[in-house]
Amino acid sequence: MTTDSSPGAAPSDALPRSATVAVIGAGTMGAGIAQVAAQGGHAVLLYDNRPGAASDAWQAMHDQFDKRIARGRVTAEQRDAVLARITACDDLNALADAQLVIEAIVEDLAIKQQVFRDLEALCGAETLFATNTSSLSVTALAASLADPGRMAGMHFFNPAPVMKLCEIVAGRASRATTLATLEATATAWGKVAVRVTSTPGFIVNRVARPYYTEAMKVLEEGGSDIATLDALLKEAGGFPMGPFALTDLIGQDINYAVSHSVYAAYYQDQRFEPSLIQQSLVEAGHLGRKSGRGFYDYSEGAIPPEPQTCTASGSPREIMLHGTPGPWGTLVERLAHAGIDVIRVASDDEACLECEGLRLYLSDGRTATQRAFESGHADTLVFDLAFDYAATPRLGIAAADQAEETALGKAAALFKQAGITLSPLDDIAGLIVMRSVAMLTNLAADAVHKGVCSAEDVDRAMRAGTNYPAGPLQWGREIGLAHVVATLTRLEGVYGDGRYRPSPWLVRRVLTS
Repeated sequence: MTTDSSPGAAPSDALPRSATVAVIGAGTMGAGIAQVAAQGGHAVLLYDNRPGAASDAWQAMHDQFDKRIARGRVTAEQRDAVLARITACDDLNALADAQLVIEAIVEDLAIKQQVFRDLEALCGAETLFATNTSSLSVTALAASLADPGRMAGMHFFNPAPVMKLCEIVAGRASRATTLATLEATATAWGKVAVRVTSTPGFIVNRVARPYYTEAMKVLEEGGSDIATLDALLKEAGGFPMGPFALTDLIGQDINYAVSHSVYAAYYQDQRFEPSLIQQSLVEAGHLGRKSGRGFYDYSEGAIPPEPQTCTASGSPREIMLHGTPGPWGTLVERLAHAGIDVIRVASDDEACLECEGLRLYLSDGRTATQRAFESGHADTLVFDLAFDYAATPRLGIAAADQAEETALGKAAALFKQAGITLSPLDDIAGLIVMRSVAMLTNLAADAVHKGVCSAEDVDRAMRAGTNYPAGPLQWGREIGLAHVVATLTRLEGVYGDGRYRPSPWLVRRVLTS
């Protein structure tokens, strides 16, 4: 939580600190935004139409500060400086002189439109209006105003005082000066502000969908279990939480509703197709932590499941590296540092490791079974993507159906010497980390292709809004965009639908690189 009560210099386009900011809605989101604005040095009016709600929110902020004071995170002086700037209001007329009004109320188009009509009649012509909506059209909200150019979106992420991202959302009528002021003001408040056009899901809720739904698809197909998939995406992928634990934390009903809303808004584009498994959880009332059960069981005494691991068999001391490994070169270095002899073999074919009759390839959308068929080499395995092969403690792997039963054990023995635990996956196309990252890269590229945001901003947004280890376009470049496109194209061939169709933006960059 940022608690600086003496902010530094603000960008020139930002609201002056003498300007009053009003926040409508004293729920968790509205109270958080009010705190952010107060920490930015503004006098803040926190309004709610429920009698006493704004005062209760002010007291809740005070109590939260007290907890942080007890832990030594902030001082009483910092608390008092911030809270002294926030005034609780029960009368909308009190907001008449505010220079910026941010709405954070129920996600209902008609209700929000009425609030903004009331504000337009109340406030001066220079007052800017912003909505914190996460799912409604900013264009539609602004259309209720006589002057829609004064309005745009300021989409904060929960909890607003902690999360760094603020999406500045342009409706069709939003003036350039409105957007510039809101962007500069959010930056002055310590946020990573990114520009986005008013399209369903904006940046983060649009681009992040595959992180949840790809894992659920793999689960539906029996590719692995929730504990193993979560462990691989967290430990190998570098994501803060696995998707099943994360959706349990968010609430299965909330996450499913967002997925369903984005899917419907894009006219059932298969890229955004929700999961039937998640739908069944919601129907059963298994909503995650808040209900005591979701993908995981949170009841008292419940024992969390452990990820699957391969049992090592043998102690190989030599490997042959065919070709140039590219993004997994540090894995070879790690094996060499563990005392494995690496014999390098020049080859124009795809890079692979060969060890005790095994051939191991990086996942590229082909199954190990397909690779074994194409090469005529039965003992073929495919290993998954890792964010950092030099440090990952775990890696996913799949064996071809033609492979000997001992294949996984031999591979586990090799990687064990370098401190890497292998988790077995069924031989499913793209495995889990590679297909998830390929899809994240693809949807990020498609957002840029369709003018939703810039390439720089999609990476900034995903880092700041989700704490991903890298922006998806940056990550795709590190893997190699040609590898990403090849993976997507092969996945498209396996599933025979449009979910995995590569974005034209990606294809063009591969063709011109």
